[in-house]
Amino acid sequence: MSYVAKDYTHLLGMEGFSDTLLKNHFTLYQGYVANTNKLMETMGAMLQEGKQAAPEFAELKRRFGWEFNGMRLHELYFENLGGDGDPSKAPMLALKVMQQFGSVEACVADFTATATMRGIGWVVCYLDPDSGLLLNTWINEHDVGHPAGLTPLLVLDVFEHAFMIDYGLKRADYLASFMKNLKWEAVAARL
Repeated sequence: MSYVAKDYTHLLGMEGFSDTLLKNHFTLYQGYVANTNKLMETMGAMLQEGKQAAPEFAELKRRFGWEFNGMRLHELYFENLGGDGDPSKAPMLALKVMQQFGSVEACVADFTATATMRGIGWVVCYLDPDSGLLLNTWINEHDVGHPAGLTPLLVLDVFEHAFMIDYGLKRADYLASFMKNLKWEAVAARL
């Protein structure tokens, strides 16, 4: 079995995101899908050949987390775009957010503050299924720093490739466009 890159071209023409930026971002995502498949194939062949004790196998296993999470995080990111930024379209999520943060605006302010920290990576609003808490979390790399057992709800790419073509160093402007195009109902469906 192999993964197939999903088609996100319906996002082209989205306000605040140039087609050039989106097409470049789609190409990067497709590379993660291809590399995930290649790693799975190579590791499978090494297993069949009895080479699982080789240092090369170990390094491929380590690399797999980077490629797979790069693929999956981009899918979650693209899938929570293409909306109109209206949180009322996700009433159950809005209620949960209000219970914890006091308002949707307070949660968005916390998420945005996390997203404007210096550095590159991801910002993810996770649901902790054990406590029911929502946690806005910074992730430096695809393959490290993800809190175990949490469900990603809202995913934002803050690597430069996600905004530099359109916004340069103005990350706050990128975040404003992201929130304006957020598809809250897709985020709520992940609850």
